[in-house]
Amino acid sequence: MLGSGFREESIARGLELGARLIGCDSGTTDFGPGPLATGRSQFSREAIRRDTEVILTSACRAGIPVVIGSAGGAGGDLNLSWMHEIVWDIARENGLHFNLALIHAEQSRRSVKQLLAEGRVMPLPAATPLTDEAIDQSLHIVAMMGAEPIMAALDEAQVIVAGRASDAAIYAALPLKAGYDPALCWHAGKILECGAAAVAQRAAPDSMLAVLHEDSFDVMPMREDYRCTTQSIASHTLYENANPFRLAEPSGTLVTQHSRYAAVSDRAVRVDGSVFEPADRYRVKLEGARLAGFSTIVPGGIRDPLILGQLDSWLGRLNENLRERLGRTVGDEARYQIEARVYGRNGVMGSLEPRPWVEGHEVMVLWDVISDSQELAHSIATSLSHMAVHNPIPEWHGLISGVAFPFAPSEIDRGPVYEFHLNHLASPDSPTSLFRTELEAV
Repeated sequence: MLGSGFREESIARGLELGARLIGCDSGTTDFGPGPLATGRSQFSREAIRRDTEVILTSACRAGIPVVIGSAGGAGGDLNLSWMHEIVWDIARENGLHFNLALIHAEQSRRSVKQLLAEGRVMPLPAATPLTDEAIDQSLHIVAMMGAEPIMAALDEAQVIVAGRASDAAIYAALPLKAGYDPALCWHAGKILECGAAAVAQRAAPDSMLAVLHEDSFDVMPMREDYRCTTQSIASHTLYENANPFRLAEPSGTLVTQHSRYAAVSDRAVRVDGSVFEPADRYRVKLEGARLAGFSTIVPGGIRDPLILGQLDSWLGRLNENLRERLGRTVGDEARYQIEARVYGRNGVMGSLEPRPWVEGHEVMVLWDVISDSQELAHSIATSLSHMAVHNPIPEWHGLISGVAFPFAPSEIDRGPVYEFHLNHLASPDSPTSLFRTELEAV
């Protein structure tokens, strides 16, 4: 991932072996909706610039194209503009000249409403049907492009900086354009999308190379001390997919149920047997982010074994007492929400935790108060922390202190928080119709 770092000599090694394209993904939803909502990258400008400079200078010397996808962390127009400035700065300082393509992925509320009105938007599992109201709440909406906008840009530009894009499309576009089997292109792209994450034991991020043949492809790491195994490559095929054998892309589905993985050296793996099923209708994913409110958190440790033995009822009494107090001061419960995550029991998995009981001698409760203003969230959190520290249990008489706060003050304002609320599929007029491309001579 752009900004996470790689060795410059690994890029040089790939070029020595005849690489015809350098690709790098720059986006993820791992960091939540913040980068899309705000336009700010999760990685620093310095980290992004360093990686981009290595890629651009290397590609210009070799005369091969560069594709950066999901620019700036989320691929919206603010993210794309930020990445655009970095590319120009690098080019000026290094005397680089190339044709640049910027592919926009951000969608206007009006255009998404039009798609919805025409019956061309459907929810992905767990999402609810899209409404005009939800669209109006969106701070930014992006469509995730497939390979086709990148393929078209390769006719006009050496350096392509794309908005939100399918990770695998970054790498699949060039071989698809050259006429290779779509199954090989998409499967190779899937393996390359996280770089050296597909090796057996990765100490740090680095680069990978794929070599496509007529009916198979080989993948290998560029670090000499890394190695790919059949298991590491097969397992990465499953990475971030709900179905281990069917990987959906806008133009169809990569089917890996009968894929074969064979070692061709102690560091490289050959893959064949994959199949690509073209879609009956081209669809792209829509992602949208909106403001969820303003957050104040309160972390507190509990070690009292009597409280731990009745933690659910203790939390329940605290919640009831707090809501009774807030009913007299705040009033409408719709103005706030309070969530308690119990680390040491089920703080990571919540209701999905298969062992939902306390096994250790202490837990940390992380209370998260979200409200429609920072002032109100903080006010509620101060009431919560005061009531929590003295929340009684039947076994204790008189005033007790049952929670240890690691910070003073115990209330920590996090500021605005966001949520993804568009997770839908849209059927565009064509694979490129939603993705405007700007061309520049740098």
